[in-house]
Amino acid sequence: MTEDKITGTLVFTVFTAALGSFQFGYDIGVINAPQEVIISHYEYVLGIPVNDRKAINNYTINSTKELPTVPFLGDSITTPLVEEETTASTSLVTMLWSLSVSSFAVGGMIASFFGGWLGDRLGRIKAMLVANILSLVGALLMGFSKLGPSHILIISGRSISGLYCGLISGLVPMYIGEIAPTTLRGALGTLHQLAIVTGILISQIVGLNFILGNHERWHILLGLSAVRAIIQSLLLFFCPESPRYLYIKLDEEVKAKKSLKRLRGGIDVTKDINEMRKEKEEASSEQKVSIIQLFTNSSYRQPILVALMLHVAQQFSGINGIFYYSTSIFQTAGISQPVYATIGVGAINMVFTALSVFLVEKAGRRSLFLIGMSGMFVCAIFMSVGLILLDKLAWMSYVSMVAIFLFVSFFEIGPGPIPWFMVAEFFSQGPRPAALAIAAFSNWTCNFIVALCFQYIANFCGPYVFFLFAGVVLAFTLFTFFKVPETKGKSFEEIAAEFRKKSSSAQAPKAAVEMEFLGATETV
Repeated sequence: MTEDKITGTLVFTVFTAALGSFQFGYDIGVINAPQEVIISHYEYVLGIPVNDRKAINNYTINSTKELPTVPFLGDSITTPLVEEETTASTSLVTMLWSLSVSSFAVGGMIASFFGGWLGDRLGRIKAMLVANILSLVGALLMGFSKLGPSHILIISGRSISGLYCGLISGLVPMYIGEIAPTTLRGALGTLHQLAIVTGILISQIVGLNFILGNHERWHILLGLSAVRAIIQSLLLFFCPESPRYLYIKLDEEVKAKKSLKRLRGGIDVTKDINEMRKEKEEASSEQKVSIIQLFTNSSYRQPILVALMLHVAQQFSGINGIFYYSTSIFQTAGISQPVYATIGVGAINMVFTALSVFLVEKAGRRSLFLIGMSGMFVCAIFMSVGLILLDKLAWMSYVSMVAIFLFVSFFEIGPGPIPWFMVAEFFSQGPRPAALAIAAFSNWTCNFIVALCFQYIANFCGPYVFFLFAGVVLAFTLFTFFKVPETKGKSFEEIAAEFRKKSSSAQAPKAAVEMEFLGATETV
C-alpha cells in the first residue's frame, strides 16, 4: 500500500520531533541520580554545619518523593538545642529539595494549556522552536547553578524546563499525528512515549557517580539538555510543516501538497488531501472550539471524557509508586548496587515501549490498553503479597522484583504510550488543540498529585499500598472495556463519525444510552 510508505523525510522529521519527548524523559529522571550530591551542595551554600548535614541527609534522602539513593554514612550526636537547629535545617533542605523536584511538574501543568494554542498560532515547527528557548534557558540556569545560589537557580531552571515539557507534551503528539500516514499513525504515535522512557534511561546512566552524578560534574548533568535544544532547533529548519496545519488552518493547499509529497516520497497525495478537505469542511462548520465547549457540546463530551480517563488511568495506575519502591525492594533482595537494578527497570521500560511500536497497529489500541491494564492488575497483587510476606519469607523479595519488572513491561505495552496519541485520534482539526491541551494538563496534574501524595499513602497503607492501586487499575480496566472504542486504521473523519453516531443515540431513552455509548461491541 502506497500510503504506508516510510520515507527518509518522515523518519527524519519524526526523529527530530521526538527529541523534544526525549528531553521530557531526561528532565523527569535527571534529578534522581545526583540527589545526595545536590542536597549536600544546598547545605554547603546555606552554611549548614557538617554534623547537621549528616542528619539531614539521612532524613531527606529517605523522605523524598523521588527515587531514594544511598545516604551518607555516620550518625551525629545531638543535644536538645542542636536537635532543634537540625530539625529546622532539615525542614528547610527538605522543602528546597521538594521544590526542586515538584517545580518541574508545576511548570508542566501551567504550560500544557498553551501547547495547542501555540501550535495553532505559530505553526507546529515554529512553536517547537520557541519552546526550545525555554529549554535552553532552563538548562543554562541549572548548568551554572554551582556558581551561585544553587537552590534558587535549580528550582528556577526546573520550573522553566517544566514549562518547556508542558508545551511539547501537546505539540509533539499533535505534530507526529498530523504528519503520519493513517496506517502508521499508531506506531509513530508511540514514539513519543518511547522517546520519554529513553530519556529517563539515559538520565539514569549518565547520572551514575563515575560519569556525571558526582560532586564535580552534577551541574553538567543538569545543564546537558542545552545541547539537545540546540541540535533540535537546527534540525527543525529542515522539517516540513504539518500539511494539516497548512491546509486546514492557513488554507495553503499548494504548500500542503508540497509538504505531503516530501513526507510521502513524491507519491500521489490525493487521498490525504481529500481526507483533509473533509476535515476542513467539518472544522469550518464547527467554528473555533474552546476547552469549555469540549465539555458542553454533546459532540465532544464523550470523546473528551474518554480521553481524560485514559490519561488519569496512566498516572493513577501506580507506576510512579513502583519506581519509588523499586530501590528499597532491590536493597532488601541483597543487591549491593540497587541503582543498577533500577537502571535495569529503565531498560525494560524502553524495550517494551519499543515493542508496543510494532504491536499497536497489529493488535489495536484498545486491545493493548486492556492487556496492559489487566497485566498491571495481576502484578500489583503480587507486589503487595510480596511486600506483606517479606519478613516471613525472604524469597518473597524476588517475587516483588519480578512483579516490578512485569508491571513496568505491561505499562509500556499499553497504558504508557497509547493515551498520548489516542487523544489526537479522537478529534478532528477544530477541537484537537483544545483536547490535547486539557489532556496534557490532566496528565501533569495527576502526575503532580501522585508525586505529592504517594509518600503519605504509602506510610498509611504500608505494604498494602499496591492493593489500593490494584483496585484503581481494575476500575480503569472495566471502564476501558465498556467505553473506549478502537481507532486502529481509521481516519480522523471515521473516528469522529463513530463518536457522532454514538452521540446521536442520545435521542433514545437515557437508560438505553448509558449502556450503549462508546460500547465495545461496535469496535473492531
